Amino acid sequence: QVQLVESGGGLVQAGGSLRLSCEASGRTLSTYPMGWFRQAPGKEREFVAAISWSGGRTNYADSVKGRFTISRDNAKNAVYLQMDNLKPEDTAVYYCAADTAPLYSDYVPPIYKYDSWGQGTQVTVSS
Repeated sequence: QVQLVESGGGLVQAGGSLRLSCEASGRTLSTYPMGWFRQAPGKEREFVAAISWSGGRTNYADSVKGRFTISRDNAKNAVYLQMDNLKPEDTAVYYCAADTAPLYSDYVPPIYKYDSWGQGTQVTVSS
């Protein structure tokens, strides 16, 4: 497993933007597919976006398509989530996750494959 640390959360008005970052300590992220998830109060954790190790493949939840963009910089050992046109329903704790045992080369894994998780960063969108 790898230790992941998220940052960049905060309070923003509806329609605003935030950029979340996820960095790893001790190990490189460059060979791992990565994902972002979120959990709102009283709700289950849900998938937001994922990216293959090369960055060539991405996947998004329908609720964020066209508003959020996942990217990565393997040289900086970091993954990002650019969130634009934020809505109050985007309010949640956001987590990054890694699939440290990928089944295939350069793929976006199913949700159950993520085995390393960060502690999360709070995103609050006011109306």
